[in-house]
Amino acid sequence: MHLHLRYAFEPGEQRGAELGNPLFELLAAVMEHGSIRHAAQALGTSYRHAWGALRKWEETLGEPLITWSQGQKARPTQFAQRLVWAERRARTRMQPHIEALRSDLAHVLSEARDERHQILSLRASHDLALPVLQQHVAESADLHLDIGFQGSVDALRALNDRQCLVAGFHVPPLLGAAPVFAKALKPLLKPKVHKLIACAQRMQGLMVRKEHAVSVRTFPDVFREGLRFVNRQPGSSTRMLVEHLLHEHSLAPQALHGVTEHVEHTHVAVGLCVASGVADAGIGVEAAALQFGLQFIPLVEENYFLACLDSSIDHPAVRRLREVLAGPGWRAILANLPGYQPPASPGGLLVIEDTLPWWRRRRAKSKARAEYAPVVPPEI
Repeated sequence: MHLHLRYAFEPGEQRGAELGNPLFELLAAVMEHGSIRHAAQALGTSYRHAWGALRKWEETLGEPLITWSQGQKARPTQFAQRLVWAERRARTRMQPHIEALRSDLAHVLSEARDERHQILSLRASHDLALPVLQQHVAESADLHLDIGFQGSVDALRALNDRQCLVAGFHVPPLLGAAPVFAKALKPLLKPKVHKLIACAQRMQGLMVRKEHAVSVRTFPDVFREGLRFVNRQPGSSTRMLVEHLLHEHSLAPQALHGVTEHVEHTHVAVGLCVASGVADAGIGVEAAALQFGLQFIPLVEENYFLACLDSSIDHPAVRRLREVLAGPGWRAILANLPGYQPPASPGGLLVIEDTLPWWRRRRAKSKARAEYAPVVPPEI
């Protein structure tokens, strides 16, 4: 057998990392609904068709997929369950790339039809709100966000190398974060070279299964309970947050099982690893935890910023993005996304020295606050 990927232009919306495959859709439905008959009903097909499809796949794979006993409902075998979780983890790891590919392919029609269609290249640390923003600006401002997900450090480097117009990164507003975050990010951001744009605020926390929720209430509890930890990739701001927490609690990295060995590249991939039992705990956003029915223990609130070069702040695509961020639609989206909220002035320009926790102005400004250059929302 060989794997073939195809795409099609069809009616209806498709988002996220969905890649339709009848085998995994059927197995997942059996696992969720507890029987072949109920799975067939959920998928809108007949019991006979579902049963025949399972038999065919068993012959193709050479492994039993369904087991049953007298008086018991048919249920997936251990092999089928491992297959479903393994496929879901692989697809989840690729979610940012699948989302970007789907957006780019969807963009070709609008680009060909309308020469006024604006494109803004964005390299950013992974965030569940960004694909939603991508959809929002496409619908409300005829602007296509060409998103490439990578760690905060690599995103800012791409910005400085002129590989993108905007870079996204997140950082907690903590003075104590300076030893870790300042070392990585301060050399990449210069007050006279870069501008920051307020985008969102979000909560990061621990994701654990229900059986661990009682004993894990703080980050050190992961150590004390000996839980397997799934980390994020080096250069990502969430990886820096883990390093900050280790430093803050005077914990040795090697004492945390899996902190260097098990690495994932997105919040959703971390959540899926915990939900499937590959790991016991990880750090991510609340929306990712809820997606897999995990318990979420809040740890720290973060600001998600967009950075651009000062020379690009008046670029038409950047101005259009700021207008959308300043509008009521983006505020409403963030207010309804679990673990997110709008910043004080979304779309506004922020003073780097007053905004980032490790900067200090040369002249005394003991009560300095972030200065905002508000953007007038577009007329609705």
